[in-house]
Amino acid sequence: MEEPILSVQDLSVGFSSRQGSQTVVHHISFNVFAGKTLAIVGESGSGKSVSSLSIMQLLQKGKAFFETGKFVINASAMHLQGEGEVVISPDNELLESLRGKGISMIFQEPMTSLNPVMRCGEQVSEMLRKHMGLNNEQAKQKTIALFEEVKLPRAAEMFDQYPHQLSGGQRQRVMIAMAISCNPKILIADEPTTALDVTVQKEILQLLKSLQLSHGMGIIFITHDLGVVAEIADEILVMKRGQVVEHGQAVSVLSNPQHPYTQGLLACRPALGKKVDRLQTVEDFLNKEKINTVKSSGIRTSENFVEIILSVKNATKTYTSQGGLFSKKSKDVNAVNDVSFEIRKGETLGLVGESGCGKTTLSRMLLGLIPATSGQIIFNGKDITALDKAGLKAMRKEMQIIFQDPYSSLNPKHTIGESITEPMMVLGLHASQQQRKAKAIELLSKVGLGAEHFARYPHEFSGGQRQRVVIARALACEPSFIICDESVSALDVSVQAQVLNLLNELKQDFQLTYLFISHDLGVVYHMSDRIMVMNKGVVEEIGTCDEVFFHPKSEYTQRLLNAIPGRHSV
Repeated sequence: MEEPILSVQDLSVGFSSRQGSQTVVHHISFNVFAGKTLAIVGESGSGKSVSSLSIMQLLQKGKAFFETGKFVINASAMHLQGEGEVVISPDNELLESLRGKGISMIFQEPMTSLNPVMRCGEQVSEMLRKHMGLNNEQAKQKTIALFEEVKLPRAAEMFDQYPHQLSGGQRQRVMIAMAISCNPKILIADEPTTALDVTVQKEILQLLKSLQLSHGMGIIFITHDLGVVAEIADEILVMKRGQVVEHGQAVSVLSNPQHPYTQGLLACRPALGKKVDRLQTVEDFLNKEKINTVKSSGIRTSENFVEIILSVKNATKTYTSQGGLFSKKSKDVNAVNDVSFEIRKGETLGLVGESGCGKTTLSRMLLGLIPATSGQIIFNGKDITALDKAGLKAMRKEMQIIFQDPYSSLNPKHTIGESITEPMMVLGLHASQQQRKAKAIELLSKVGLGAEHFARYPHEFSGGQRQRVVIARALACEPSFIICDESVSALDVSVQAQVLNLLNELKQDFQLTYLFISHDLGVVYHMSDRIMVMNKGVVEEIGTCDEVFFHPKSEYTQRLLNAIPGRHSV
């Protein structure tokens, strides 16, 4: 029988604070095998990242403590002296010596993981000099070879680039190159694809699998996305509130989940080709109130919506990039290029495409936040491109946006009540502050919060609750049209289902029209009546959900669809 590289046994982790100590990981055990991938799945706060950081000894000393547990390490496999097994406690300093060479880690957000003032190549070379004893030239050549291995374009040029000069996918490849630079036997990947487009995500998953094959690494893959798990995992460990609720082979867990929590995680993901009025949530399963999903009434098309609320005609946004130090030549770049489409009152138009395709630029143009270079944007009969400052202010009462990140969308120094009543005051809505407060409390109730939340600050809320506050703030202006810009991509799948259900309920209650922007094609399919696909500033195609998803006209659309994680798996 194959021996594991690492065996984690009965691990319990706690944290100390002024309020006392709290255990956050309770008696978990698992094995990591060479050439195999263990996926640890669960919502935020489930303990999956704390478990992996324990292995890396990256938990804050003095705050974190280990109640129980031991690690059993295969000595020869992990470059340790001797053979057989080495049994150590979780706080043994030997683990720290394994960082980089024996065990390495990739984090979720490469922009914050890389040093912004160091060239990318130097950051990898530093690892090689420190852990492998290479000189400067050897480290540089090895780094360029690693960049080629992780399929970075123009590897030699990339050596001298800074992180801000690279795309998100390229930065993640640099992180992977750094992680495998010392040929570790275990690679921990903590949500490495969450912030990436679906096509880039697929490329990174394929890269990790190919590197695992060539290096024989064991991988611990941490995620909340079960679609991604279907693509990469051999074994799945499901965690909830610090405890393991299910553990088994990936095929078995995904096809026949035993625990209600696992069943809920799988059920709350929107399914392609199956429109439902309401997504199931984890709570439905945990409370033993498993609901029957109700199919929507057929395919809805533009024929169901008559009145045009927004008409975009030949809209173009051109940016001019300045020449470099030794070149005076400038270059015009069309971020949005001759785009035309209509949105009808009461419908949801989904907008998809990779980063850089022009989605965000277009949405800012619709709101008048970025002036169009040419073309017309007509909202409720008025051309936004021709409005003055006063006209734009009046128009913005009718048009609002819900941003991706609820953390940065709210002022941390303002209470929730202040954040919601401020736009009412700016736009002159309601006669008094007392009336505005009453309206804010009414909106909080609409989004599933209460009057007791009015005086609290953003840091006192979870990510899902903060997004509900942002939605309430958007509704405070009494708009008819809302742009949802990646408004659920930062949320766990279970919280995501709750927010998507909420958005659909509010759409009916307030007679809203949505432009729904997302890189998650399953979510777009669930939410939208029609879908528009953008690529490099132009519209590739537009049609009903079923037309675009099951009969795509564009090769680009087909490539996006083929990249959906788990689409061709269990």
